[in-house]
Amino acid sequence: MTSLNGGARVLATLRANGLTTCFANPGTSEMHFVAGLDDVPEVRAILCLFEGVATGAADGYARVTRQPAATLLHLGPGLANGWANLHNARRANVPVLNIVGDHATYHATYDAPLQSNIEALASTLEGWHRRTTNPDDVASDTSEAIGAAYGPPGQIATLILPADVSWNELSTTPSKWPSRRVRLWPHPISENLAERLKPSVPDDGTLGWWPGPRHVTVAPRPENRRRHVLEVHGRNLSDDHGTRLGRGDSGTTHLRR
Repeated sequence: MTSLNGGARVLATLRANGLTTCFANPGTSEMHFVAGLDDVPEVRAILCLFEGVATGAADGYARVTRQPAATLLHLGPGLANGWANLHNARRANVPVLNIVGDHATYHATYDAPLQSNIEALASTLEGWHRRTTNPDDVASDTSEAIGAAYGPPGQIATLILPADVSWNELSTTPSKWPSRRVRLWPHPISENLAERLKPSVPDDGTLGWWPGPRHVTVAPRPENRRRHVLEVHGRNLSDDHGTRLGRGDSGTTHLRR
């Protein structure tokens, strides 16, 4: 890397932990992170024109690839704009790592127009969140955020990165970037869930992959239709065509993680 500042250190830690995709809607506070992408080609940034697209894409990416993606969001309003899809990910225990830029630490006293309580917003997602205040702590905080996102269960991890922490140089250069040994997400029981439930699913039906729920029930409905019932955390849902869920009857077969 040509320069080793806080933003570069985040990217190096993402690379060391195998997080190679970042859905980004950056602003001025995140420019040093964006500039560092040129030095870390293993991390691919995908520009999204709305924060809700970035968070929704990160949710879908994790469900398909079984590993979390990162999002890059601008300040509290950016996190707020992406909150709805983060809520969806939270309810499904999908791991997502949010990197949220903020004003420089010394600028907070001026209460700028976009100044907000990012920690309060992040806490409503009931996951992990932390504000990094020193460039030398960025790598360890990023590594911890990644481990928190994986869980299990998977959750939303939010790392708040003030602009000056991102642009300031490190006082020491580590010999290697911290990485965490994490279990493949989802929990291994989910990988053979479809096989275990096969007798309960109609031959012509398709069983979706459900990474999050701890208690899952699937059973055919006593009707002459291609329909089965799913119970998640005691809440009964019916699946008509694999993409839409609505209220339904209770199921019969319980599997516990």
